[in-house]
Amino acid sequence: AVAGEQDGRDAHAVQAGHGSLLVPHDTYARFLAPADSAALLERDGHVLLLPLAGPVAGGLLLKQRNLAGDRVLHAPELLARCGHGDTEAERAYPVHWSDADGALWIEGLVPTAPSGLYRQ
Repeated sequence: AVAGEQDGRDAHAVQAGHGSLLVPHDTYARFLAPADSAALLERDGHVLLLPLAGPVAGGLLLKQRNLAGDRVLHAPELLARCGHGDTEAERAYPVHWSDADGALWIEGLVPTAPSGLYRQ
């Protein structure tokens, strides 16, 4: 199922900026919960957010940012390669869930330089 395609009723987005990716509580609860960590993967020139489960899953910590339950993931290297350096303004990116990948696709967040991230 793809979120956000029917009249915008189910639209979800993440916010990128200042080296971090902000995942609003509603998006976290729908697609990523109960994961405490996640991996960022590059696939076909796009970035995917893959929730990881279990205490030894590794990955990047999805820290709770506020009482509303928003989560933040610190990924300065990837975001800088996508045009989000420390001085760039925050920007929202629509997301959609892929059952086939078990991951949240971040639409429009495109790396423009090579990286050490895992690529498929």
